[in-house]
Amino acid sequence: MTLTAANRKHLERRLLEERERLMRALARYHEESRGTLQEASGDVSAFRMHMADVGTDTADQEFDAANAARQTAELAAIDAALEQLYQRPEEYGRCQRGGEPIPFERLDVLPWARTCREHST
Repeated sequence: MTLTAANRKHLERRLLEERERLMRALARYHEESRGTLQEASGDVSAFRMHMADVGTDTADQEFDAANAARQTAELAAIDAALEQLYQRPEEYGRCQRGGEPIPFERLDVLPWARTCREHST
């Protein structure tokens, strides 16, 4: 099924909404990561009372960094989808492996999808 103009407009709106959500989340991450480990954990003393506190803070920071990396990759995929939608609209919504149209239902859930479900693995 070929995407209609209404489908494309809806998917453009979804892409822009997801882009904005990710931009806000990444801005929050960068803002929080500027603080020191002490400030991020909420401790008022520079001296740690227990090694587990250090481990927990480190694990939290690693989790946040991994999440930010995933969000950055997702943002790049969204930007690529928007570029394709604006500059090569006939290619947007087509499987990059098989060439067939990606179902609207899949694009509605994941508007930056590059492949159909069959070729997604």
